[in-house]
Amino acid sequence: MMAINAEQLTHVARLTLQCVTLNDAVKAVREALPGFRASAVDALDMRGETPVLRIGDRDLYLMQSDGHCWSVTADPGQAVGLVLTQHM
Repeated sequence: MMAINAEQLTHVARLTLQCVTLNDAVKAVREALPGFRASAVDALDMRGETPVLRIGDRDLYLMQSDGHCWSVTADPGQAVGLVLTQHM
């Protein structure tokens, strides 16, 4: 699994801003970073967590995994995926 660096994170933020829908943003991230996991979830599912970035009306959370369980991380070096949410 791959981690994400600052340049890639900036690229993801730009892609997210350019996409009309949240699902389009996830698709763009998957295409830009093959092997890096990206998902969209309802903002309520991430309540209580702190996003690493706020991108317009979307939040980006970095995710780490021990191979079984997933958790939010603020450390891009530990991230193997990301979650995007949309504010209503």
